[in-house]
Amino acid sequence: MNGSVAAILGLGFALGLKHATEADHLAAISSIVSERHSVWQSASVGLLWGVGHTAALVVAGFFVIAVGIAIPEHVANLLELVVALMIIFLGTRLLYLMLRNRPDIHVHAHTHNGKSHIHLHFHDHSQTHNAETTPNHEHSGLSGWRPVLVGVVHGLAGSAALTLLVLSEVVRNGTPTFGLVYLLVFGFGSIGGMLIMTTLIGLPISLGARFFQGALLPMRAFAGVLSTIFGLFYAFKVIEKLSAF
Repeated sequence: MNGSVAAILGLGFALGLKHATEADHLAAISSIVSERHSVWQSASVGLLWGVGHTAALVVAGFFVIAVGIAIPEHVANLLELVVALMIIFLGTRLLYLMLRNRPDIHVHAHTHNGKSHIHLHFHDHSQTHNAETTPNHEHSGLSGWRPVLVGVVHGLAGSAALTLLVLSEVVRNGTPTFGLVYLLVFGFGSIGGMLIMTTLIGLPISLGARFFQGALLPMRAFAGVLSTIFGLFYAFKVIEKLSAF
């Protein structure tokens, strides 16, 4: 391997590391990580996301490089809208599960002076066995595959712009195989980047679960609200782009 090829592949790996830190990736994955209770579980979310993301990129890149079929811009925009809706779903799902599994959160309806009011009450049951410190026992097979599916959607949505970059490298080096290798190296970089990010996100959650259980609810609520708000903002921006067609 000559120096220029190694430099290009090294750049691809570095770009993959950076790519994992994009806001839409972190907004989606933080909601999933917030449900985990250990650093290892959080890191595994990043690994599974990276596998799905890389697989989608390589498959899309194969069709672009080998077959000459590219994702049209309007389809790429629709995929971005799917990403936005997915982020909203993950955020609201986290909030729903958080409220459903908390025995010390109650919604009460009251009537004062002929007017009905709904109040959200928090009761301290710190001595009881509550869902905040109990791992989620999801028996659905989608539990472990959720990060993979999220990664696949992210990979497909981002493949349009990325494969254009890869095509320029293919033209420069004159070999389709190099283009696929570049995509694969980029994917490994994104796996490494997301492993780092999910570990960093999961660390305070893991520490909270062990030493400061009262912080878990605010951290999860913050992740759910932030993901939902970002998803709505992202959807609005994508709809603006779609309306321009």
